[in-house]
Amino acid sequence: MSNLARQYQQQTKEQVHVSPKQAPKRKKLEFTLGEKLLFSMVIVIMSMFALQIVTTQAAIYGVNKDIQQVESSIEKTTKVNSELQIQVSELSTYERILEKAKAAGLKLEEQNVKVVE
Repeated sequence: MSNLARQYQQQTKEQVHVSPKQAPKRKKLEFTLGEKLLFSMVIVIMSMFALQIVTTQAAIYGVNKDIQQVESSIEKTTKVNSELQIQVSELSTYERILEKAKAAGLKLEEQNVKVVE
């Protein structure tokens, strides 16, 4: 019987030691006026940087568009110049010049011709 009494006493002691724990109360985070101002200033500065980045990207896009237009214009002008160069070489052939000179009433006198290299 003594064993039963000891077991009962141990159980009661264990029950006494185990007490329900209360959940710790959480404190609400309250920010001071200075912290609120600091946070708002950080947000304003970050939004200004974001706006600056967007503005810069828009300007870069505009400049790239202008560059492409100028390059297109240069290509067209180069093409026209090469066509005109071909036309000049066709019109400056010796036979054509001789024909135009005869039509204008000029004569070919080989004594007056000088060869220049």
